[in-house]
Amino acid sequence: MTSWQLTRLIGGTFILLSLALGVPSSPIFHSTNWLWFTAFVGANFLQSGITNWCLMETIMRKIGARAS
Repeated sequence: MTSWQLTRLIGGTFILLSLALGVPSSPIFHSTNWLWFTAFVGANFLQSGITNWCLMETIMRKIGARAS
């Protein structure tokens, strides 16, 4: 997998997990404060789309993922 694919896979996983932990109707609900993490990941995706730079993708490249 390339660095951008891994970044989106990790980001999507973070969003789904934090929603599962933050939405009161979820069977694994913990606290609504997890929704702040969802917003953080979403804001990072937005920033990445605007600036064409993503810290997670840089980290993925440094640990050996192929550049896209």
